[in-house]
Amino acid sequence: MNEKSLRACVSAWPGVVEDLKWKEVTVFSVGGRMFCAWRLQGPEPGGLSFRVEDERFLELTERPGFRPAPYLARAHWVNVPQPERLPAAELRALLRRSYELIRARLSKKLQRELAD
Repeated sequence: MNEKSLRACVSAWPGVVEDLKWKEVTVFSVGGRMFCAWRLQGPEPGGLSFRVEDERFLELTERPGFRPAPYLARAHWVNVPQPERLPAAELRALLRRSYELIRARLSKKLQRELAD
């Protein structure tokens, strides 16, 4: 998955906002909460980070191609340094699940507004 396909994928979901944070990280949020971050510039370009279920965190970080996300691992975020090496369908499913996990923590009113 490249930058263009990532944007096309996640921007279609209700309430997704794209923002640039820390001068070099493109962040996708729902309801003001991040669910995906992609470092497009800087010392390690290409690293894609996103939230996973608590019980899947260890499973995924033990797989080749995944690692705990810097600064966000305690919140069960993983990092994929080379997302283009993962099957696009698997990555899309993981990103969608991240979106759903974050959306589920929003207020019930906002969740209803973002229903798809």
